[in-house]
Amino acid sequence: RKGRFDAILVETTGLAKPAPVAQTFFVDADVRAKTKLDAIVTVADAKHLPQQLDSNEEAAEQIAFADVILLNKTDLVTKEELASVEKRIRTVNPTARLQRMQRGAVALDTILGLGAFDLERVTEIDPHFLPDHACDEACAHHDHDHDHHHHDHTHDHVGASGIASVSLSTERPVDPQKLLPWLNQLTQERGPDILRLKGIFAFPDEPKRFVVQGVHMIIEGDTQRDWKEGEKRVSRLVFIGRNLDRAELESAFAACAA
Repeated sequence: RKGRFDAILVETTGLAKPAPVAQTFFVDADVRAKTKLDAIVTVADAKHLPQQLDSNEEAAEQIAFADVILLNKTDLVTKEELASVEKRIRTVNPTARLQRMQRGAVALDTILGLGAFDLERVTEIDPHFLPDHACDEACAHHDHDHDHHHHDHTHDHVGASGIASVSLSTERPVDPQKLLPWLNQLTQERGPDILRLKGIFAFPDEPKRFVVQGVHMIIEGDTQRDWKEGEKRVSRLVFIGRNLDRAELESAFAACAA
């Protein structure tokens, strides 16, 4: 019916960079008033993806950017090849929902109405952000050093594209007066290299969780639901981008402690 859409699916070409499309929903006032960006879905070919990731920067960027990755043609590869391609995907994007499919058959509720860009629902879509860190087998064990900083070595492999993810967490409360200027400065200086960032933070004397997400230089944040009784107040930050320096990000994040 005229003017009554349930949803709009924007399908780009196979060579499009996803970020500029996504940014439209944050910066264009008219678009923002009438619509909201729900999720980025990428379809990948199980057989040809490894070769595409080696040779094609856009392919890596689309995988890195996605909230949901639909791995198609899974019937055309061996079990080992499937495990190997899924591992490759996880090195570029540890947090997306990975859905195997054949002949493009997928349930609509796995790709519509996900709210991946909705600050209230950031934790729902991202297995990485579950409080007990229960995500799939791609998550290795954590090394705890003295400062409660722990991170995941599995997420640090960098493909030919230079795109990888860095996840940081700390159990110390974070000072908003330090964190927010740092994130602003970082996204201004390194924006083109940062495809996406997401974070959940515990501020001192703040009962609610502060949630941040960003695409390149556009970053937004807001307080969200209360920290639950007995929930560990762990602050987490995940970057997906190009040429990210883990040590530098880690020490800058550590410096934001209250």
